[in-house]
Amino acid sequence: MIMALDPGNILKAHDLKHTRQRVRVLEEISHGQSAVSQPELEKKLGKEIDRVTLYRILNAYEEKGIVHKIMDANGTANYAICSSACTAHNHHDEHVHFNCTNCNKIFCLELTIPEIKMPEGFKAKTVSFTAYGLCNKCNKEK
Repeated sequence: MIMALDPGNILKAHDLKHTRQRVRVLEEISHGQSAVSQPELEKKLGKEIDRVTLYRILNAYEEKGIVHKIMDANGTANYAICSSACTAHNHHDEHVHFNCTNCNKIFCLELTIPEIKMPEGFKAKTVSFTAYGLCNKCNKEK
């Protein structure tokens, strides 16, 4: 769900203080066509934002429904901008993710996860569906 955004409006809409660091994190997350990992963010923003501040910003964004976290095959947290329908109390990020096994990038796909009928007494809070393989770029290179 990566799209063009106005960081100032997003922060205001989610009752977050407008700071240079928060704006920079939003810019970096929304910059590419794939989700961005926490280590990548640390590398790109290391001189501007320390690790603890980055961690707090990412947690606040996830809690407010601004970003969603996707764990890759290596257990690394990756972040992508949520749909505009997401709120602090109701994330709508149940869509298919694609994890390229060559470049390790994660892409949010516009495919809906089918409804999963839970056994009696079970209640799912989140559902994750990740497909693994080669992204378009890596597939062309092979």
